[in-house]
Amino acid sequence: MGTTRSGDDTRGGARRGARGWAGPPAEPAGRRYAHSMSIHTPHTAAEDRYESMTYRRCGRSGIKLPGVSLGLWQNFGDATSLERQRDIILAAFDMGITHYDLANNYGPPAGSAERNFGGIFARDLKPYRDEILISSKAGYGMWPGPYGDFGSRKYLISSLDQSLSRMGLEYVDIFYHHRMDPDTPLEETMGALDQIVRSGKALYAGVSNYDAATTEEAIRILRGLGTPMLIHQPRYSMFDRRPEEGLLDVIGAEGVGSIVFSPLAQGLLTNRYLKGIPAGSRITHSQFLGEAQAQNTVYLERASALNDIAGARGQSLAQMAIQWVLRDDRVTSALVGASSVEQLRDNVAALSFDPLSADEIAAIEPHAVHGTEWL
Repeated sequence: MGTTRSGDDTRGGARRGARGWAGPPAEPAGRRYAHSMSIHTPHTAAEDRYESMTYRRCGRSGIKLPGVSLGLWQNFGDATSLERQRDIILAAFDMGITHYDLANNYGPPAGSAERNFGGIFARDLKPYRDEILISSKAGYGMWPGPYGDFGSRKYLISSLDQSLSRMGLEYVDIFYHHRMDPDTPLEETMGALDQIVRSGKALYAGVSNYDAATTEEAIRILRGLGTPMLIHQPRYSMFDRRPEEGLLDVIGAEGVGSIVFSPLAQGLLTNRYLKGIPAGSRITHSQFLGEAQAQNTVYLERASALNDIAGARGQSLAQMAIQWVLRDDRVTSALVGASSVEQLRDNVAALSFDPLSADEIAAIEPHAVHGTEWL
């Protein structure tokens, strides 16, 4: 994904590293969905949905998250059919995935993932609201002018109001500040999260893409306000190991949970590119990956070696990559995207394998090299 760093995450449908307008507000939840999906009867959830999923406690809180959660960063904007989105979202719930992760700018275009999810939720999942944990975030550019970006109280509260309108919800379960703000005092940003929780528009507060030192200070501020931080959402995989540089120590000591995004390194920790680049695959049209990354000889050597270790365990490289991030109890959940039900089912199946042994972790270590993704 290039050389993106924690404070410069580029997830979502809009250009997000610089201050800039992400596009006009999306139409309310359900309108597009109602036009396109009216032939469906409302979904009835599988009765056995909780029998095989593994749930892990989020820090020292009362919340448990599924070992695998569904992220709507990609594949849930207007470029993907609502039929496919519906199939994936509902299949996830039937597999025991109780957590859906969104952000104001997910799409593309920005806002469309929340709108599309809101429509599907209203028709198919609303009766199960108390069984579902929904999160959203704000921190990247969403509208023009000085109040539509970063971490001011005005931006965060206004953005959440827009997100709730798009999704047709009264509240989200978790609301995150999406990235560090170099200009806004941290006390203002954390004060906004505290106000949001106290207003009932979110049940818990979290941060994403914060470094260890800023996370530690944010935890201190929120605790002093009486709204403890529930969770951190960092980027973490065998090829991006920055959370090991102090962040995991901080959240472990402070009793904060974590849900890691890009555990598959945007598909590089799968077997998809080991024998060439398939026609039409994501990397051929991705704004986050380039074909040169999947053709780099060092990457191919490392990924092939990891694939061999996974094969010896009788699982896919993707499944082993998910188990690898979950080897650490400080990681609560692995956040995955999916372009099909089959892909999601394969990822969830990672939880059915025996944990990685100490010998297997040691065998993985020489090939799980930070920075491989950006060669």
